[in-house]
Formats: sequence, structure tokens, C-alpha cells
Amino acid sequence: MERLGIVGSGQLAEMLAEAAQTMGLELHLQASDATDPAVALAAGAVIGDSSDGEATALLAQTCSRIGFENEWVDLASLEELEAQGVCFQPAAAVLAQLVDKRQQRQLLKNLNLPNPLWCDLATVVKAGGALPPELHLPLMAKAICGGYDGRGTERLTTRACLEALLMRVDHHQWILEELVPFEQELAVVIARNSQGQISLFPLVETHQQNQVCDWVLAPALVSHAVQARARSMAVSLVTALNYVGVLAIEFFLSPTGLLVNEIAPRTHNSGHFTIEACHTSQFSQQLNALADRPFGDPGLKLPGALMVNLLGFEESEHSYGAERAQLEQLAGAHLHWYGKAQSRPGRKLGHVTLLLQGSTPELRRQEAMQRLAEVRAIWPNPVAKP
Repeated sequence: MERLGIVGSGQLAEMLAEAAQTMGLELHLQASDATDPAVALAAGAVIGDSSDGEATALLAQTCSRIGFENEWVDLASLEELEAQGVCFQPAAAVLAQLVDKRQQRQLLKNLNLPNPLWCDLATVVKAGGALPPELHLPLMAKAICGGYDGRGTERLTTRACLEALLMRVDHHQWILEELVPFEQELAVVIARNSQGQISLFPLVETHQQNQVCDWVLAPALVSHAVQARARSMAVSLVTALNYVGVLAIEFFLSPTGLLVNEIAPRTHNSGHFTIEACHTSQFSQQLNALADRPFGDPGLKLPGALMVNLLGFEESEHSYGAERAQLEQLAGAHLHWYGKAQSRPGRKLGHVTLLLQGSTPELRRQEAMQRLAEVRAIWPNPVAKP
């Protein structure tokens, strides 16, 4: 059996390993720790952080193709291994354009794909603290690398906030973006294989609290024109990059149209609903591309779904057995618990997907909000605004 590799061992790798078992694929991981829950589900693992190039080289000795569950990798090591014939999906040169938010913004400009107005923080420093004329407070500050789940982002509401940021961070590692007055936040997961075939999952609505994803509603309640535009932008991006693998794009639906907010070169939180709600999950689709198998049907097999993140709300090593049992008893609920040893506020401990039966978009949204209230009665949202 052909051996496939994944760099990373978090919850995305765990769900990839689960999918590999059902697909009869032999999946090996590059795991940060032998005790990571994903390791127990994989066929094998080498131990080393995702950025450990030597561990990736060991993984490559036994795997014909290697994908990623996160983007915190050593690009130089990947390039060296590619020169020796190792196949990565996506390729190192492609990944390099996506793991850095500055590079993302420059790529989008080159492809004429609309995104928020932005500038380098270093540019502001060189101008003696003056903002470019097109940008005004409030603004969003973002670290160009390493940010996730609200980390590496700051909302700058006043001049004092901006000056405090300038005192604390490396100016060359941050950018500033306009604070977009969006109507909705949307996301789409797209897959492309080595033959150039493309598979698109349904466009979804995402809801964030303090830059952390709270819930995802599939499909999004938007016009056909917005759906078509999102699909077109996603296809244009992966085609231009010659991207191979799974990629997620987060959008702002603004008064001026769709803007690309973030690009994630991997499976994504906004696609977790696909495990139960679609004929083929985002995880199975990544493995189909990696194994050079035909893509499965990405369409919904029921009217809709709501995915709710279960975020840590305290510092604890508690297993939350009672809360998990209550969640599993909810009608149409599918609980995914990630098996992390420690809880801390805002940490993703699991998610629950609730299948929706409403016959119209409006009825599904009403149903989704009712189901969300059921979940929140059991599991509070620690990042909810007061």
C-alpha cells in the first residue's frame, strides 16, 4: 500500500487520520509529540515539530507524497527535499506565497482579487507614525506569520493603541488593514489535484467572536451572484498558483462586494461540517488528492448544517464528560472531541455539528439559531462579547 504523509499532529491531522482509516489509506504523521491523539489513529509517526526539517526528511523516507495540516513549516528544508524528488502538496514555492500575510496580499494584488486596504507597519514607522492617506483608525493589525484563533491580531481603535503596538512589536513582522464594515463573513474550501481537477465545497457563513470562529452555517444565506463570485475567485486563485491540495478562503461580504480576508493552505475549521453534511469531507478530499484518486462529490447530502466550536473556558485538565454526554444527546448532533490534555480559555477542544432540515434558507437559519442556543446552554462561549 502506498504510504502518504502529513506534516502536523493537531486536530486537523486527527480528522485526516480518521478519514484515512475509512478510505483504506496508510497515513503517517510528523507529530510534535508521541502522545498527540492523532498519532494513535495514524499508521505511523516520526516525532518532530512541523518546522523540524530533519523530521520531515525522515517522514519523506517512507512516504511517496506529503501534505500539511498546518503552515508552520521550514520552507528551506522543503525546497531541499523537493530537489531530491520528494513530492509535497502544495509545493514549497506555492506554500511560500501563502504562509506570510504580506505575501498573500501581494499575491492577491497581482491576481486582481479584491482584499482590504493595507500597509506595512514598517511604512508607518518610516513616516514618523503617520498613516497612509487611504487608511484611517480604527484598524486591524496582523502579524504576518504565526497568528491563529485571534492570536497575532489586534484591533487598533485609537492613536494610543497604535503607538502602544509600535512600542511592543517588530515593525517588519506586522501589517495594518482597514477595518472592513462587512455584512457577513463567508468561507469556501476548494480542492485541486495534480491533474488540475477542481472540487468546491458549499460556501458557508462564519461567525467570529473576538477573531475566533464561534459557529459556521452551511450553506450560506447569500445570493447566487455572491456564490458565483466566491467560486470564481477561489478557482482563479488555485489555478494561478498551480495549487495541489485543499485550501480555504475567508471572505468579507462588504458594501462594495466580496473581499478576500485570509487564505489557509490546508483543511480548515470552516469545513468541519463536511464530515457529516457532505458526500465527501474536506479531509477525504485532501487524501484523494494526495493519493492521486478521483475526487468525491463535495455537495451537501441534506439541507444544511451548523458547526459550533467548543472552546476552552477555563484553565483545567477536566475531560468534561457530563457536558459531552449532553451534547451527544442533542437531536441530529455529531460530537468531535479532540482529546487535548489541557483546556485553556479560547483553545479549540472540539466541535459539534448539528444537521438541519429546514426547507428554505430562512427556515434553516432560524433552526440553526435555535440549535446554537441549545449548544450554548450546555457549553458556554468564552470569547462572547459581554
